[in-house]
Amino acid sequence: MQKYAKNYFKDLVESLNSVKVSDKDGNEIEIFEGLEIVSKVISSQGSIGKKVMFVGNGASASISSHMATDYWKNGGVRAVAFNDSSLLTCISNDYGYKYVFEKPVEMFADEGDVLMAISSSGNSENIHSAVQAARSTQCSVVTFSGFETNNPLRAMGDFNFYVASPFYGPVEIIHLSLCHCIIDSIIQEKQKS
Repeated sequence: MQKYAKNYFKDLVESLNSVKVSDKDGNEIEIFEGLEIVSKVISSQGSIGKKVMFVGNGASASISSHMATDYWKNGGVRAVAFNDSSLLTCISNDYGYKYVFEKPVEMFADEGDVLMAISSSGNSENIHSAVQAARSTQCSVVTFSGFETNNPLRAMGDFNFYVASPFYGPVEIIHLSLCHCIIDSIIQEKQKS
């Protein structure tokens, strides 16, 4: 057990060090610069009443809920996660699971909002559909993905955070940490004012 735990955290640190950030043109950005840019985008959009929308499946849905709550409660930024059980089952039943996030984004997104799209694999069709809906409403898009380097989500955002790990645990932990870093930096800047 001790050896496993030691290797687990060694791999987690390596995964954190593997994070790559790119812009919409595929240009690589240093991770801390990417975090700062996204923090500033969310802060500036939030200051004019725009909101942050979170989408994700499974554990990424949990991250979405957690972050939406932290962003509005602690950060003072309007935020919502589209993973209410009635919403999910209604949209899935009436339109199909592919549209489970697209339909709420179409309904609630306003120009200038920010979509945070989280998918460990980057292959979730419903997340891709949400990104396309956000784009059609002139929203900014930030993606969080992992696993394969060529996953589709990694190239769909204005800013894309990619964790080079094939395992859910490290990818999910790092996605949560990145989202926390963004809102915590916004909170810190507000406290300076």
